[in-house]
Amino acid sequence: MMSRRLFVAAGLVLAVLGAPAQADGLAAPTGKVVLTLTGKVGKTNNEARAEFDMAMLEALPQQSFTTNTPWYKEPRKFTGPLLRDVLAAAGASGKSLKAVALNDYKVALPADDTDRYGVIVARLLDDKPMPVRDKGPLFIIYPFDTDATLRSERYYSRAAWQLKSIEID
Repeated sequence: MMSRRLFVAAGLVLAVLGAPAQADGLAAPTGKVVLTLTGKVGKTNNEARAEFDMAMLEALPQQSFTTNTPWYKEPRKFTGPLLRDVLAAAGASGKSLKAVALNDYKVALPADDTDRYGVIVARLLDDKPMPVRDKGPLFIIYPFDTDATLRSERYYSRAAWQLKSIEID
């Protein structure tokens, strides 16, 4: 009986005060950091950055779509959180995003693309984690087959594989 009361009391304290692994409203990653958001970020967990491990990205609502791309011969299925949900989790408020890949490829994309086109941060390719050698572990991908406008160099260039960070401006 006493241990149950203690457990309930501890739960109430955590609910009121927040889990110890939180800073400014975003839980701290417990695994390897795979994505870092900087710039106009309202919820941080490491100084002025919002860092995400794979478990944090998996905890966000997941979306899947199958689309043709210039990088694969056949249509492929991509799964991950909507980019707008990742930005919302970090309290991002900018109008421009600069995605940076592991090889330091950089590409700018308008933040409103995330609402207009349902862009995702893919973490799975055909239901399997993406290794670095196959454009992983994260890939900003547009649903190219949903709108003819997206099947152009403008939008293909905004798809960033081996994503490591996003600067919000």
